[in-house]
Amino acid sequence: MAPLRELIEYLESWAPPSWAMEYDNVGLQLGDPDQGVHRVLVALDLTEEVVAEAEAWSADLILTHHPPLFHPLRRCTSQEPLGRMLMRLVRSGRAVYSAHTNLDVAPGGVNDALAARLGLQNVRVLDPLPNMLRKLVVFVPVTHVDLLRRAMADAGAGRIGAYEECAFEVRGTGLFRPLQEARPHLGEVGRLGRVEEVRLEMQVPAWRLGAVLQALRAAHPYEEPVWDVYPLEKPVAEAGMGRIGELPHPMPADAFLAYVVERLHVQALRYGVGPQERIHRVAVCGGSGSSLWTVAARQGADALITADVRYHTFQEASAALWLLDAGHYETEVPVLEVLAERLRRAFPKLACRVARAENPVLYISRERVG
Repeated sequence: MAPLRELIEYLESWAPPSWAMEYDNVGLQLGDPDQGVHRVLVALDLTEEVVAEAEAWSADLILTHHPPLFHPLRRCTSQEPLGRMLMRLVRSGRAVYSAHTNLDVAPGGVNDALAARLGLQNVRVLDPLPNMLRKLVVFVPVTHVDLLRRAMADAGAGRIGAYEECAFEVRGTGLFRPLQEARPHLGEVGRLGRVEEVRLEMQVPAWRLGAVLQALRAAHPYEEPVWDVYPLEKPVAEAGMGRIGELPHPMPADAFLAYVVERLHVQALRYGVGPQERIHRVAVCGGSGSSLWTVAARQGADALITADVRYHTFQEASAALWLLDAGHYETEVPVLEVLAERLRRAFPKLACRVARAENPVLYISRERVG
């Protein structure tokens, strides 16, 4: 058994809620953070079929990609499907947690799972997250600068690409006069003190700032440490919408379409023809990501695989690349086993499995109609 709170902390260290789009509603949807969890059922959506499977399997937590409480809930009664499900879950003490657009952009999340399913190589983020980095500046005595830098790095500061504990240090003189109620680490009450200090600068992801500041306070020798936080416009390279990479080898367009159908188990593929005769560089975005076609085209993509593509978007993109609508379910379902496996590794005593729920969207061919 694991406390639900620990599972949430683990999931949010991977896909922080601050990465979610403004319109989204991620996180704990239903339940007590202090309740224990023995079994987790992972699903794209909270449906009556999924709830029934959770009851039959005695799952304590349902982990979904799409949040059931996406729109404001005006009533919760047995007369509506969502109300019935929520009432069943409350009565049985089962919790629901959702990781949606934050899981879309997270490293190893929806889009990396989709890229892996397609066998893409040299994968990178298509549209990195903006405004998610901060520069933390703190002043510390020379005697404690190494200790403080390491503590902040352990909490998540100073990571740039493949390098860690990245920092900039400038020496100077700090001045202060302790008041009567102060308990100074250096200097005397009532007298102006001078101490050789270091201005320590480190880059911090916005979602790790709280943890880094906590580590700073714990490691800093001063009673009242001084720090400044500055926003950085530099995007987060490791997280963002969509991914782009290369196929193992270039393919003729018709072979590429067949490859996508086979890899994603697509029942029906909608697509718009692009100018390329052979496909090599491919962009992906699980779910509704057709708005990224211009970003993909600027980065030299021959094709973009996504879902929920509008009629006019097919027309607009045709001059730049092949645009494939492989289905919302088909482009997001690969992440479910990734979620389950991550939880199994992080919590070995936890039972975790993917729900048996199938694609709610069905197709009928012209041959069958005829």
